[in-house]
Amino acid sequence: MPDGYRLPLYRWTASTIDNDVQQFVILGLHGFNDYSNAFAPLAQSLAEAGITTYAVDQRGFGATALAGRWHGSEQLTADLVELTSLLRQRYKEARLYLIGESMGAAVAIDALGRSELPVDGAVLIAPAVWSRDAMPWFQRLGLDSLAHIAPGMQLTGKGIRIRPSDNIDMLRAMGADPLVIKATRVDALWGVTNVMDRAMEALSKLHGPLLLLYGERDEIIPRHAFCRMLRRLPQDNHSIRLVLYREGWHMLPRDLQGQRVQADIIAWLHNSQGRLPSGEESPPDAARTQHFCEQPSITAG
Repeated sequence: MPDGYRLPLYRWTASTIDNDVQQFVILGLHGFNDYSNAFAPLAQSLAEAGITTYAVDQRGFGATALAGRWHGSEQLTADLVELTSLLRQRYKEARLYLIGESMGAAVAIDALGRSELPVDGAVLIAPAVWSRDAMPWFQRLGLDSLAHIAPGMQLTGKGIRIRPSDNIDMLRAMGADPLVIKATRVDALWGVTNVMDRAMEALSKLHGPLLLLYGERDEIIPRHAFCRMLRRLPQDNHSIRLVLYREGWHMLPRDLQGQRVQADIIAWLHNSQGRLPSGEESPPDAARTQHFCEQPSITAG
């Protein structure tokens, strides 16, 4: 990066490249406490479909320096702006897309809403949009107080019964992976909340093409927070498409039904107006979406 900080960048190259066919390139942004390996299953499917994927360890995560420390929400966005510029310089004629998962999707929203990124669209997977204005007052107060009193306090989440996915083997592998952060500093939780705040502020400036994916069983980003996000999307932007997976959890491409999600992403990348094979598309103003948003958020357990 311009300040000398190094971000590990991993590449899955398209298995076949036809010089007569439009080239596609993806930049993947992982979620909170995760790292670039989160994109391995999706990137392998993309490679088989002729699409090259780059995935980055964002600042403070994975194999970066001072992993576990929070480096600033504005800095994450600035890093994304720089990375897209570098990829565009390398792939001048390719179609370049962002794919962000959870926190990575929030960073993408922030950048897309505040900058003219040289990309052709984005896939936002279970975006982290649980901003302060969607939290109960005591949660906001507790987070802000702890962040200033004990910023270095580490929380492990032990005893909290929340499932990010139904893919237990994948979750166990993450638990054994030293690059996945297990003990979270309070100031990092405060920081990722700032990212979610910034994403919500940027929503009204979003423009497509965008593919928005959410699982109805998501226990990480509450339903009410996600639906609050839907209400803030530009009302006249018909190039923003939404898919609600009835059996989807938070880590959609890595869930047990992840191949269905991956197939939708591949289909949309090749034709952003075409049919999505899962058949679970539900526009923000559709009756199914409205009914979904009227239901209470899932209680973990």
